[in-house]
Amino acid sequence: MNGWKSLLVAPYRFATCMRTRLYERGWLARRRLPRPVVSVGNLTVGGTGKTPMAMWVAGKLLKYGKKPCILSRGYRRKSQREFLLVSDGTSVLAGPREAGDEPYLMATRCPGVAVAVGADRYELGHWVLSQIPIDCFVLDDGFQHLGLDRDVNLLLVDSSNPAGIQALLPAGKLREPLGEARRASDIVLTRVENESMIADVLDPIRAALGSTIDPITTRFTPKTLMGASESMPLSDVRRKRALLFSGIGNPEQFRRMVTAFGVQVVDELVFRDHEAYSPSRVAEIYRRVERSRPDVVLTTEKDLIKVQSNWSVPIPLFAVGLELEFLDGESRLERVLAVL
Repeated sequence: MNGWKSLLVAPYRFATCMRTRLYERGWLARRRLPRPVVSVGNLTVGGTGKTPMAMWVAGKLLKYGKKPCILSRGYRRKSQREFLLVSDGTSVLAGPREAGDEPYLMATRCPGVAVAVGADRYELGHWVLSQIPIDCFVLDDGFQHLGLDRDVNLLLVDSSNPAGIQALLPAGKLREPLGEARRASDIVLTRVENESMIADVLDPIRAALGSTIDPITTRFTPKTLMGASESMPLSDVRRKRALLFSGIGNPEQFRRMVTAFGVQVVDELVFRDHEAYSPSRVAEIYRRVERSRPDVVLTTEKDLIKVQSNWSVPIPLFAVGLELEFLDGESRLERVLAVL
């Protein structure tokens, strides 16, 4: 750490730790919804795979006969409504601009699961219960939402980015000190490709906690290419020239994944996370397509939903469809969810 950012780490640490202690001692009120709550969150800024995990959890609860609802803040959504029902579990009721890209993606990818957005997840949960029958809630990006009690508290850590847990904001990517991992009921390592990656992220957390950890380990496996009206296998783009674009928290991982299944990346555009894709942004992509002349354009699922309706160039556009794969600990988590 160096420069002015390092000077702000100490006051940031004090503020975050003080906030946590105030909740723990009851000086700031915690509230409980009248239904079980499963929280999915992380300690860092940037992508760790919270959305795929929230969808997996909601899907499991649905399989166990529950009527789940995912509660999300709806980051960068355009709707000014305090609460918004994105899906009632039967129909998708709002688009990506008004709901936010991730809530809309969860609504379209999780038939049977309700999705709602709002800043105050406690009030949002009560509002949802006044609209539709719900048996349990999944709190998306909820680790720092300390005002709401939860029954299961999953903490996701990106094993592909051990540098991300080395320093607090603003010098690093940590939202909270590593010791706050003690609040988790389970630690879930994402993007685990080999055993050596596990120790690189677990050792600092173990040192901060002063205890052993038995993590759940997962990875995201590309399964298919998803277009606006068709899908095709990954093998169809092997050795083809591709332009990539994305507005996600971990664009480096997206590029590594695409090159791993044999695509030749000839150009890449990286936008800020939750990019809205204004007409000027789409025009920028078109110019780069014209310049690099790829065989295919590849993006992520949450980027595709915001661009596909306006895609007008003859080069095919596909999103890389991912599947959450458990390496260890799946049955343990399933047992926890089955008894909610």
